[in-house]
Amino acid sequence: MFGKLKEGLNKFRQGFVEKVEQIFTGRKPIDEELLEELEETMIQADVGVHTTMELVDQLRKAYKAKEIEDTSQVKDWLQEKIGTLLGEEEAALNLETNPSVIMVVGVNGVGKTTTIGKVATKLRQDGKKVLIAAADTFRAAAIEQLEVWGQRAGVDIIKHSEGADPAAVVYDAMQAAKARKSEVIIIDTAGRLHTKDNLMEELKKIKRVIEREMPSALGEILLVLDATTGQNAINQAKIFKEAVDVTGIVLTKLDGTAKGGVVIAIAHDLNVPIKMIGVGEGIADLQNFNASEFVDALFAEKNLTEEII
Repeated sequence: MFGKLKEGLNKFRQGFVEKVEQIFTGRKPIDEELLEELEETMIQADVGVHTTMELVDQLRKAYKAKEIEDTSQVKDWLQEKIGTLLGEEEAALNLETNPSVIMVVGVNGVGKTTTIGKVATKLRQDGKKVLIAAADTFRAAAIEQLEVWGQRAGVDIIKHSEGADPAAVVYDAMQAAKARKSEVIIIDTAGRLHTKDNLMEELKKIKRVIEREMPSALGEILLVLDATTGQNAINQAKIFKEAVDVTGIVLTKLDGTAKGGVVIAIAHDLNVPIKMIGVGEGIADLQNFNASEFVDALFAEKNLTEEII
C-alpha cells in the first residue's frame, strides 16, 4: 500500500519536493531571495497562501535562531513541519452505530459516485451489509453508475425515477435498511453548486430525514473534493462546511496533480479531517488517509528505477 501511495504522489513530489530541493541545492545561506522562491513553489503547489506564509515565516525564524544551520537541513525541517500540521493519527470512518449512515456530498465531476462505489465495495469485503440510496435524482447517470457499482459490490440500491424528491428516496432507504438489517447506509446526493441555495436546503432536508428515522445513526457527512482543482476545492469545502456539518473529506484524483498541496491547505485552513484519498483508478487506490504515511511517501527518496526512468 505504501508503494501505491508513493507512486500515486509522484506528480506532487515532482511539483513540490523536488522543486524545493532544486531551490536549496548548493546554496548555503538562507536569505530572502531563497525564501521568496520557496514561497512561490509552495503557492504553485496549492499549499495555500496562508499556510505558505506561516511555514516560510517559521523557517525564517528557525534560521535566525540557528535551529537550522544551512539549506541542506530545509527538506527534513519541512517534512517535520508538514507532518506536524497534518497530524499523525489516521481518521477512520465513524461506523460505531448499527446501522451507520454515511451521507456523501460534493459537486458533480469530483468522483463522488465512484467514491461511493469503492467505499461500498471495501465495506462489503469487510463483511458489512451495505445499502446505497441513490438520492442524486437530478442526474440520471448517477443512478445508473450506482447500479453498476451495486452489482459489482453485491449491495442493494434504493432508487426512484429521475427528478424524484431526494428526501423521499432517503426515507425509503431508511425503511429498507431497517427491514433488511443493513449495517451501513451510504447516501449519494446531488452536487449542483451553481444553484447553491436550493442544493444546501436539499441537503439539510435529507439530513433531517436521516436524524428523524435513525436518530444518532448519521456517523459521517463526507465531502468529496477533486485534488486537481486546487484552491477551488478549498472554496467548495467552505461552502459545504457552512451548510452542513461536514465530518470528513475524501480527496480524489491526487495521483493526477502536481498541486497536491491542497491536502496541507485543507488540514491547516478547514479543521476537517481528511478521511480518504484517491491515488489511482482501482478500488485499492482509495486509501484511508494516514498523515505520517502520506508525508513519508511524499518525501521518500527516489529509488534507482525512478532515476533511470
